[in-house]
Amino acid sequence: MFTLDNNVLIPQLPKIAELCLGESAQILRCLGGGSFGRAYLTQTQSHGKIVIKAYRVPGMNDAEAFQLELLGKNTRVPMPKALFAHTDDTACVLGMSYIEGKNTMMPQFLFHSKKKRKVFAASVVAGMLDWHAVTGEKYGDLREPKYSSWKEFYHTEIVNTVLEGMKPLMEQGKFSRKQYDTLICATERFDEIVDEPSEPVLIHGDLNIANIMADPHSLCLTGFIDPFNSLWADREYDLFQIQNMWGNWFGLYEEYKRRHPVTPHCDLKTAYYAAVNEALAYWRSGVKFESWHKLWDSRLRKALAQM
Repeated sequence: MFTLDNNVLIPQLPKIAELCLGESAQILRCLGGGSFGRAYLTQTQSHGKIVIKAYRVPGMNDAEAFQLELLGKNTRVPMPKALFAHTDDTACVLGMSYIEGKNTMMPQFLFHSKKKRKVFAASVVAGMLDWHAVTGEKYGDLREPKYSSWKEFYHTEIVNTVLEGMKPLMEQGKFSRKQYDTLICATERFDEIVDEPSEPVLIHGDLNIANIMADPHSLCLTGFIDPFNSLWADREYDLFQIQNMWGNWFGLYEEYKRRHPVTPHCDLKTAYYAAVNEALAYWRSGVKFESWHKLWDSRLRKALAQM
């Protein structure tokens, strides 16, 4: 894994940008980050403002560049365009165009009227449905999907990995035994919970409010950013992220359910998908967001009790 230490990245990234773009670059500020990466607003002469994202895991820059291209051409909502990808012994980075606006996780977005939030939710869901209208032949990786069944892909590639990876962490006291037991309980009811989709669709994979950009004054949608774990998948696998943080304040999940039919167990499925995803992100990155683990564990246990 690569370090995301600002003391290392801030001197290093302008040099990489100059090497790849052939012009000087100046880091303006850190835009934020998550389990796997950190993004920086950067000024260049010919490209203007761009974003340079540094990753912990090798290969994630190439994967995101591919995701941005495929997702960007299949939604009406603007998305960044990849400008360069670079990996060496010390860094793994992607340069991309800048999307105006602020991410809607910012607290200032909480004060918009119900009417504006409704218009915003409709715009977000319309962009998602563009993706979900694009179908593939098999489930899995965007470039090389190989599974004929979503259940087979999800159980083989994700659930088994999570349960095997998290067990030693649970035994070492680094992951809650209660949360682990909830995942085991839900997995034992996997076939009841997870409905087999009719066909694979294109999904973003990480469309939470931190990755949805809008104008802070009007709440007009300006773009989607940061795809992660984009797949040919069950469309409902794209729905748990829009409930993360205060996504439900904007009514995104309910708007999606109004605009497109969902399966009978959709609420339980999204809670299960989310709890598994949080565990997977912790296992892969070593970075733990305890509040999200607790939130989705609570939602999953409640949904299981109601089944």
